[in-house]
Amino acid sequence: MAYLSVILFFPWFAVVGAWFMLFPRRPGGAVRRLFELATLAVALVLSIWAMLWGIEHGDPSAGPIWKQVLATLLAYGAFLGVILLAWPLRSALLRSK
Repeated sequence: MAYLSVILFFPWFAVVGAWFMLFPRRPGGAVRRLFELATLAVALVLSIWAMLWGIEHGDPSAGPIWKQVLATLLAYGAFLGVILLAWPLRSALLRSK
């Protein structure tokens, strides 16, 4: 049950990850692909960590569903946060070449 939020969000993470890798449609080469894959790996690991933290630190008196809600929000926020931070970094990387 602990990994439910990541399992349920995995298809959406795949869609957001595909958008991150496909846009902008400029050729980037191996460095760009490596940066994108590393970004997605860090985003997924951070998302799992945030989800586990949310389940562990959720208020037990609020009921079991709210631990899952907190875990899901934290996992989604961590994933999007990494992607949003990496987006301008990738642009700077592409601009420097």
